[in-house]
Amino acid sequence: MEQNRLKIKIKNLEFKNPVILASGTCGYGEEMQPFINLNNLGGIVVKGLSLKEREGNPSPRISETPCGMINAIGLQNVGVDNFMREKLPSLSGLDTHIIVNIYGERIEEYLKIAEKLNKIERVSAIEVNVSCPNVEKGGIEFGKDQEMVFILVSSLKKITNIPIFVKLTPESNVISVAKEAEKAGADAVTLINTVPAMIIDTRQKKPFLAAKKGGLSGSCIYPIALKIVYDVYEKINIPIIGVGGIYNTDVALQYIMAGASLIQIGTANLVNPYVSLKIIGEIKKYAEVENIRISDVVGIAHNSY
Repeated sequence: MEQNRLKIKIKNLEFKNPVILASGTCGYGEEMQPFINLNNLGGIVVKGLSLKEREGNPSPRISETPCGMINAIGLQNVGVDNFMREKLPSLSGLDTHIIVNIYGERIEEYLKIAEKLNKIERVSAIEVNVSCPNVEKGGIEFGKDQEMVFILVSSLKKITNIPIFVKLTPESNVISVAKEAEKAGADAVTLINTVPAMIIDTRQKKPFLAAKKGGLSGSCIYPIALKIVYDVYEKINIPIIGVGGIYNTDVALQYIMAGASLIQIGTANLVNPYVSLKIIGEIKKYAEVENIRISDVVGIAHNSY
């Protein structure tokens, strides 16, 4: 049992431990390699990929807050073809799961990216970012439209056998959207994406970020995200991947007890690139002291009342 205490299984994927690096905070993986041994992680989610290379928003596009940060990067990335050609080779020898976050402005863009990823055995799962504007429906985010989430996920499931994780926005009716994602065949949902926020520069008398608004992340959002994980766990039967403000082991365990099978470390990586390995070590110690498998703790907070 000693070796199996931290293992978590989602569909046909076995994760050596429940700790994953979140998209957008570890680059394409290679940026973290000088700091930590990526083989010790449950997995990494690479920076979100679009069909074509994207420059993102103008600066300023990041601002610190008292307990986190706001970003409006604008989904800057190298594009899926450049990723496959230039970035993925440095990850090919790793003994951990590589999860690719994807996004598009049309369903066809998501499908074309997935078709390209089908050719790569090294990709363990696709994380679908639905917090993006659907240009064909007036710029409304995919994740706010339950019907579009169903159509998108079911379309992806028809063209790929790669497990599909759907990353949901807190701006939506998350429970209803999660149910639609499950109905469409999603293998897991990732909860949550950043919380909409802004800062105003009082000297300039205008929004600080060039894009005016951005996404809030960091420890300040963890109670919000934790409640969403807890609520959604009671309504769906597929695994949940918890993300949002996880900065230490206690918070990581709270997410697991609320119902998250896996947890993602995001903004905390930017403060301390070693934090994920620290959390893994402390979760292992917790499991040993309690003489349990970590999978036994998933959702256990729901049994208290």
